[in-house]
Amino acid sequence: MKRHKDYGVVWTISPVAIWMTVLFAIPLLLILVVSFMSRSSFGGIQTPFTADNYVRFFDPLYLKILWVSCVSAFFTTVCCLVLGYPFAYIVARAPERWRNLLLMLVIVPFWTNSLIRTYAWIVLLRTEGVINTFLLKLGLIDAPISMLYNETSVVIGLVYTMLPFMILPLYASIEKLDKGYLEAAADLGAKPATTFLKITLPLTMPGIVAGAILVFIPSLGLFFIPDLMGGSKAVLIGNLIKNQFLTARDWPFGAASSIILMVLTLLMILVYMRLSNDKSGKELR
Repeated sequence: MKRHKDYGVVWTISPVAIWMTVLFAIPLLLILVVSFMSRSSFGGIQTPFTADNYVRFFDPLYLKILWVSCVSAFFTTVCCLVLGYPFAYIVARAPERWRNLLLMLVIVPFWTNSLIRTYAWIVLLRTEGVINTFLLKLGLIDAPISMLYNETSVVIGLVYTMLPFMILPLYASIEKLDKGYLEAAADLGAKPATTFLKITLPLTMPGIVAGAILVFIPSLGLFFIPDLMGGSKAVLIGNLIKNQFLTARDWPFGAASSIILMVLTLLMILVYMRLSNDKSGKELR
C-alpha cells in the first residue's frame, strides 16, 4: 500500500518537475553559459569564456539605465498602491453579492492582450489622440499637449498594466481583517484616521508588501510598454536586454544583463521573506 502511495506522489510531481526542468532550468542554464561567452564579429557567440560581460554592465551608462528602471518601477508601485488600496478596501467591505462583480471588473482587462491595451493608451495620449481632441474642442487648451513618448507616459502604461496585481493581494489581506479590532478602536474613541494608521495599515502590511513585489519586479522587466509609449526617450533595463538580443545581436551581454536583473529580483524576494519570517517570529513571541 505504501508503494502505491509513493507511485502516486511520483506521478503527481513528475509533470511539474519535467515542465520546470525543460522550460525553466535548462533555458536558464543556457543563458548563464552564454553570459560568459563572447560576441563574434558577425553577431554570433564564441569562446573563450570571460567575465567581461558582467564587468561591462557596471559601466556608468548601464548603471544609469538600471537606476532609471528602478525609479520608474518604484513610482509605478507607489501609484498602484495609492490607487489600488482604496479600491481593494471598498471591494473587501462591499456586500457579498457585489464582491464577485467588482473582482471581475479587476480581472476583465486580462481578457484582452496587454499589447492591444497599450496601443489603446497610445490612441488616447498621442498629439492627435482622443484626450487632446476633446480638450481642444472644449477650448481648454490652445495647442495639443505632448503626453506621449516620455517617462510619464511609460509610468501610466505600467500602472494600468500592473494595477490588478496590486489590488488582488490587498483585497485578500483586507478581507481577512478582523472587524472586531476596528469596532474595539471605535468604542475606545479612536478617530477613523487613527484606526487606519494604527490598526488597518499594520494588519494589512503583508498584502501591501506582496503587492509591491508583484508590481515592482515585473515593472523592471517589461519592455514593450517603454518601447511603445516611451519611444527613444525612455530606455529601461528591459529594453536594453531586448535590444542586445534582437538589435545589437550581442547575446552574451544581453544574457549577462538578464542574469544580473534576475539576481537583483531574487535578492528582493529574499529580503521580503526574511522580513516576513522576522515579523512572524516576533508575533509568536
